Amino acid sequence: MTQIVLDYPAWLRIDHWLNVLFLTLLLRSGIEILSTHPKLYWREDSKPGTEWARFTTKTMPTDKLYDTLDEEEDYSPLVALPGHKKLGWGRHWHFISVIGWVLVGLSYYILLFATGQWHRYWPHSWATFVEAGNDVLTYMTFNLPPLLPNEPLDAIQKLTYAGVIFLLAPFQILTGAAQSPAIEARFPWFVRLWGGRQSARSLHFLGLVAFLAFIAIHVSMVFFWGWGQLNASMIFGSVRNVTLGTVLSFVIIGAIVAIHVAATVWSLRRPVQVRRILGAVITRARLMLLRPLDSRQDYPERMISEEHRVNGKPPCSAQYKVMAVHNFVDWRLRVGGLVEKPVTLDLAALRALAEPQSQRVLHNCVQGWSSIGEWKGLPLAALADLVRPLPQARFVCFLTMQDTGRDEPSAEGEGQFYEVMDLELAYKPQTILAYEMNGKPLPIKHGAPLRLRVETQVGFKMAKWINQIEFIDDHRGIGYGLGGWREDNVHYDKDVEI
Repeated sequence: MTQIVLDYPAWLRIDHWLNVLFLTLLLRSGIEILSTHPKLYWREDSKPGTEWARFTTKTMPTDKLYDTLDEEEDYSPLVALPGHKKLGWGRHWHFISVIGWVLVGLSYYILLFATGQWHRYWPHSWATFVEAGNDVLTYMTFNLPPLLPNEPLDAIQKLTYAGVIFLLAPFQILTGAAQSPAIEARFPWFVRLWGGRQSARSLHFLGLVAFLAFIAIHVSMVFFWGWGQLNASMIFGSVRNVTLGTVLSFVIIGAIVAIHVAATVWSLRRPVQVRRILGAVITRARLMLLRPLDSRQDYPERMISEEHRVNGKPPCSAQYKVMAVHNFVDWRLRVGGLVEKPVTLDLAALRALAEPQSQRVLHNCVQGWSSIGEWKGLPLAALADLVRPLPQARFVCFLTMQDTGRDEPSAEGEGQFYEVMDLELAYKPQTILAYEMNGKPLPIKHGAPLRLRVETQVGFKMAKWINQIEFIDDHRGIGYGLGGWREDNVHYDKDVEI
């Protein structure tokens, strides 16, 4: 067997094991996120039937209204974190792992170049590519190819590491960022670089598959080249104390597995605690990096989606049905709370308040699907200027006519649907109270007579069937106090720029 000469510095060994931890957390939480809409598209409208890949056996009805929550799959905790259709917790683990992985990656890149270790992984000659082809043929005969001169890797290993370090890892970060509503809203050109939001999601998934393939091949190569020697080098920095190195490597792997088990059990048993602790870090990073971004979307009319998926079922109360039959002439919007001038408006008065604002924008659902629509309505800032919030007002609460226990009994909770957002979002350029969609009165299934549009946020924040708006200083006394019905019951984040 070829003699292996390795000399891994301490920082590289530490980063290696941290990378294993965060990457595996990302993989499992990513599978959880995929489970909530287990279909992949290239087209921006996510039109049913146009998916290029699906990981579900469900068939949706064509003769009655269904919403996208009906498309969720229940993946096992053995593969998903935490599993069992827990998107809220999956998002928390995914984003905290992103933060950890990026920080580890930054330290890795800085030290890689500062210490000259990058030469080990960068192909300096085209001959390396030719030799890599020969190495593949050698591996296919179940033999080991020779190492490159004065290097610890063969040619195909060197190219593989270069691809993962310098291409695949940045690729995953960039395609992940392209799925952020705030980034998409502020920098539409960046998302178009990837072919659109759905293309970015599909490419991100393919990147996940590439990482899985790399892990499988990498572990196989460790066995082929010498499990004991390579593990010892990743523990001690060089090939020595092989037995102890092997034992310690299994201890570290066991600790990583234990962290996964603990994360799964913790999420399923103490979800509020998970949300509070992980959310404290995630929210701070999100507000610092993404909250300052304003939406600048203006999609061409030709890109408007033929079909806009439905999330959430309309109110089925007799009162709502009567209002709908009469085109909502009896509907009223009550606006109050911590304001100088509370008002009650009918639809005509609301329309007359200010010049309507139209915007053709991309709708980003928390489940992963998207569509492009044209929305027209009253800028929320104009309504705020009318009622004049008091200085102590910090949030806006949107109350709706939907009662989930009555209208959507399959939902994971009951009570009036509501959402809370920070007051500063009311003054964002494309935050409106929409009463028209694609040039027509707002359809019932999409929130008639009034819904919120705040284009730097994920779709579930855009409350539908609104009949009351309250300006408040604290949302902890509403519902379970977490900032919205979905936040209370399925533990989504209150602030969702991604």
